[in-house]
Amino acid sequence: MAKSIVLVETRRFGDSRGWFSETYAEAKYAALGIDSRFVQDNQSYSAFAGTVRGIHFQTPPHAQAKLVRCVRGSIIDYAVDLRKGSPTYGKVAFAELSAENGKQLFVPVGFGHAFVTLEPDTEVAYKVSDIYAADSDGGVVWDDPDLAIDWPLPPTGAVLSDKDRILPRLADFESPFAYDGAPMAATGDLG
Repeated sequence: MAKSIVLVETRRFGDSRGWFSETYAEAKYAALGIDSRFVQDNQSYSAFAGTVRGIHFQTPPHAQAKLVRCVRGSIIDYAVDLRKGSPTYGKVAFAELSAENGKQLFVPVGFGHAFVTLEPDTEVAYKVSDIYAADSDGGVVWDDPDLAIDWPLPPTGAVLSDKDRILPRLADFESPFAYDGAPMAATGDLG
């Protein structure tokens, strides 16, 4: 299983009709260090700019790696290191994903995942390496000051689910994820 966050830049082949892009090919992604087996595809729609989804994860035995892309609109996508003992524990990496740029973010097991929509009517699609399991569902509150995420929100503020408003802070979270010896390759803006 890949141990690091990977920003994938997909290649687009264009002509007078538009463009074509290969969004996943097992052998090519394995060469990038993404060797997770994906078992489920998910898609979300967010009506408003400033919609925050996360910071979510699933705990073992149903921990999930995710391969995230934005198919309509744009987002800032975040990965938070939650592996106990990691030198980058609580550190955040992020990238802008949009329908226009075609970039994807791979978020390995042991990392929390979140995104904020930058425009209305945004759709996000992602592959996961395990099924959804309610008893493994977890999260950390999106605005935890210890994470110091600078969310690009509109003047109206964040649009949140009730669930995301009441998640625990990182300081109150007992991580079930073990550090695997591979620190995050990069933190901050991945480009």
